[in-house]
This record gives sequence, C-alpha cells and structure tokens, in this order.
Amino acid sequence: MYTSFLTNKEVASLVDAIQQAESMTSGEIRVHIDSTTIDNNAKVAWQVFKSLNMNQTKERNAVLFHINFEQKYLTIIGDEGIHKKVHQDFWDQLHDEITTAFASSKYHKGIHDAILKTGQELKKYFPTSENNTNELSNEISFS
Repeated sequence: MYTSFLTNKEVASLVDAIQQAESMTSGEIRVHIDSTTIDNNAKVAWQVFKSLNMNQTKERNAVLFHINFEQKYLTIIGDEGIHKKVHQDFWDQLHDEITTAFASSKYHKGIHDAILKTGQELKKYFPTSENNTNELSNEISFS
C-alpha cells in the first residue's frame, strides 16, 4: 500500500501540486499509485490512462504518472497532443529526476517536483484561456 511511501498529508500535497500545475495550463495531470500489478506495468499504465478518460481531453493534452513503488516502476504517459509538442528528452530527464529521488526514498519530493515541472512545460504549448475547464479529477487514484 502507498502508506509506506506516502503519508495522507503528502497525498493531499500532491493534489495541491496538480491544481497549481494545472492553473498554468489547459493540460491535465493525473497520478496513479499501483500496488497490485506484478507484471506488464506499461500495459497496465495504458489501461489506467484510458480508464481515467485521459485520452478524451479536448486538446488531447493529458499526462499520467503511473507509479508502482513495490515493483520500482514508473511510467509517464502523455496523450497525442502532448507528443506533438513536448520533446521526448523532457520526459526522459523528468523520469530520471523522479527515479533518482525515489532511490533516495524521497517519494513525495520526486512526484511533487515532477508535477510542477510538467505544468511549467505544458504552459509553453497549452496555456490557459478564459474558458479553461478542469476536464479530469485532480485526485490521486489507486489500485
């Protein structure tokens, strides 16, 4: 369970970070903590992406951080609108930063910083507008 890695207060802080990041962009950010998958984490991450309707945003600009602490697995998925704008080297570097933080048991910091950096990056390509609506929940999801 995530409680060995994140406290309830830290989970609430991540929701706040998502709200802060999304205030800069029309992009949508979700975090999913998976404690049940043993194999095929990447496949499960795509299933979660779709089950959270992340592939149905207006600008196809949703990003999922799928984390399995027990399996030491992190997947970052961006929808097709993201891939047309944000270069892969940004995601590779972000992945490295998160896993480096995780290796030092800085789970909250790794995710929190990544959420805020993602918001900054998405702001360049998907700025907010007057009618910016929050298309997806900011809550952390779990399985």
